[in-house]
Amino acid sequence: MDLIITLPAITDCDRDRVGGKAMALAQMHRQGFRIPDGFCVTADAYRLFLDSDGLRERIQLELTRKRFADMRWEELWDIALRIRNLFLGQAIPAAVRDAISAALRAHGPPAPMVVRSSGLGEDSAGASFAGLHESYVNILGEVAVVEHVRLVWASLWSDRALLYRQELGLDVARSAMPVVVQELVMGECSGVVFSEDPTDPRRCVVEAVHGLNQGLVDGTVAPDRWVLDRHSGALLRHDPAERLAAMTAGPEGTILVPLTAERALQAPLSEAALQDVVALARLAERRFGVPQDVEWTRRQGELFTLQARPITTRAAAAADGSGGGRSWYLGLTRSLENLRQLRRRIEDEAIPAMEREAAALALIDPASLDNAALADAIRHRRERHEAWRKVYWDDFIPFAHGVRLFGQFYNDTVRPDDPFAFMELLAATPLASTDRNRRLAELADRLRGAPALQAALAAAPPGATLPAAVGAALTPELTAALADFEGLYGDQISLAVGDGMAPREALLRLVGALAAGAPPPAATTAASLAERVDAFLETVREDRRAFASDLLDLARASYRLRDDDNVHLGRIEARLAAAVSEGRRRLAERWRRDLAYLDAAQVEAALTDTAPPPVPSAGDATAATPTAAAANPAVRPRQLIGQPAGPGLATGTARVLRRPEDVFQCQAGEIIVCDAIEPTMTFVIPMVAAIVERRGGMLIHGAIIAREYGLPCVTGVPQATTLIAQGTRVTVDGYLGIVTLTTETATAAAAEAPADTGAGAATQA
Repeated sequence: MDLIITLPAITDCDRDRVGGKAMALAQMHRQGFRIPDGFCVTADAYRLFLDSDGLRERIQLELTRKRFADMRWEELWDIALRIRNLFLGQAIPAAVRDAISAALRAHGPPAPMVVRSSGLGEDSAGASFAGLHESYVNILGEVAVVEHVRLVWASLWSDRALLYRQELGLDVARSAMPVVVQELVMGECSGVVFSEDPTDPRRCVVEAVHGLNQGLVDGTVAPDRWVLDRHSGALLRHDPAERLAAMTAGPEGTILVPLTAERALQAPLSEAALQDVVALARLAERRFGVPQDVEWTRRQGELFTLQARPITTRAAAAADGSGGGRSWYLGLTRSLENLRQLRRRIEDEAIPAMEREAAALALIDPASLDNAALADAIRHRRERHEAWRKVYWDDFIPFAHGVRLFGQFYNDTVRPDDPFAFMELLAATPLASTDRNRRLAELADRLRGAPALQAALAAAPPGATLPAAVGAALTPELTAALADFEGLYGDQISLAVGDGMAPREALLRLVGALAAGAPPPAATTAASLAERVDAFLETVREDRRAFASDLLDLARASYRLRDDDNVHLGRIEARLAAAVSEGRRRLAERWRRDLAYLDAAQVEAALTDTAPPPVPSAGDATAATPTAAAANPAVRPRQLIGQPAGPGLATGTARVLRRPEDVFQCQAGEIIVCDAIEPTMTFVIPMVAAIVERRGGMLIHGAIIAREYGLPCVTGVPQATTLIAQGTRVTVDGYLGIVTLTTETATAAAAEAPADTGAGAATQA
């Protein structure tokens, strides 16, 4: 069993041990290409690591907790992070560690190295999966190289790789990850060349940047781009980049440095150097027999080939945007510098612009417009909402990667047993939802001082209009406080209740329910958070603490936006909803029937149409679908498995939410069961005992808000709202991700013992 093979020693018989990248490098070396010296850590070493201490079985358990078809992108992130932490916690066999160290010493004096994946199915003629696995640049010393080999191994199960699990043939029993370790060539310029343009076979394309190739690969540095005639080599077009910075080796890893004014004016390649790169691509295509995508770097006039892989249909699909949801998902992964740029764009430009536009739309009262003007207003608001939704998906969602980037750094440094322990350092981040809930708690405190009003609200039947006694018991002070709250958050309440309830009535019912329960648990204080941060920074090497602090700040901004993003978008959506609601009201009066089923586009059209609106189809029915348990009482699952998203234990009555307005029926101490907690639904979180969601992930709104209040939370429970009936007695285990349904009804349980009420009823971690 060979754990290490040098690149020159690799033969064609070794492909199943060294993988596609190492095999291509060995072939190029034999054919006279200039490649950096190095060796391959073979698949045998990976398998030896995986078979020690039950790691293979633990990976299999993670991969089978839930069907991949039922997962969202957040859940893929979570699985990959948990598996990565399993790799971090597993000791590398001494034989593997010793073999890597011996290979490094045999290579020569200590030098900066590059540690790269060489997957068994990677870069084959049938499929190229560039970017799915990890590579690390400027790794110094034997210990660091061994540790980064471990991280490359873990990337076999990265979220990106899991997305292409079928094409890669990922299988715990058979899959393996060889690793290439090469000397780092400090090129003055680097880039990539396509011997055939994936979008036009008549052309070839060269992209180049100053410095190392890492800046081009991760999108941090924009490249100059040359398009040439594939056959004659004639230059067809040169698109210069805005040359601002270059990636170079730092004390550890890579750093981005500004270009001097003189260097910024120079293209990375001269005309002669450009033709050298094109010639390299042509040679690679001739030797391998198919068009090639070649990465290269140039040092002191000498051209080094870093890797070559076939240009496949997958590459073409990615280039023209036809890759569908998976292409979008791959774009979520961003470099640190890219995230910094994204943060500036979001905080300085996007959010202020959204707030200005929402405020401007709020100045126009839909009730003051005639039908034609109202239709125009709905169209305009629909268009603006869609425009901002695109910003949300293009910028806001990718920025969530800042949390995971910090999580990886934290886990690499601290090596915790819990892969999500880093989330404790994100607690007490100011969130729009927790600020709003704090103001709600203040209203509940005021209501506790008005017993007559509290009694009138408690006596009001659910679903009916509040009795006159409630209005009579309102004090001027409480009325003013309610108005102040509505001035700040009225849009969110209106969006949550829709057309089904007056916003003031919904707010009163909510405040009454909050007042009836125990005060919400105290949030994490700034002082306790500072202690946690200090303890973390003590584990970081002194010369890396400024970087760690900067990364934590970025993660907190990312975490904050992940919860606040829908609040900002919701303000635009609320203005659209207000116009649509006014349109439905007019149409209902005109045609004398309930038209709540009409969507925004249908309302817009119907306002200026003389024909009656369309009759709803069966799929438009708004009645709640009975749960599986209600439809067939014999079908009663005992346990449901999800993902642990908030530690703690809680038992209570299930409140199944199927529409946003259902939150206003919640009572203190209940357990929310829902498809997904939306920001407009988080008003009630301070008074519930736990949360169960169908949608999964540590970065969904329900999980974020649950952690802020210390509530047990289980996410990613398939069919949660159909398998759990309204009123079922359930126990939520936020440590293990298990929801247990009792055989007794909530009514019977209440007769035998007092119900758990308020967050204080839950056993918290």
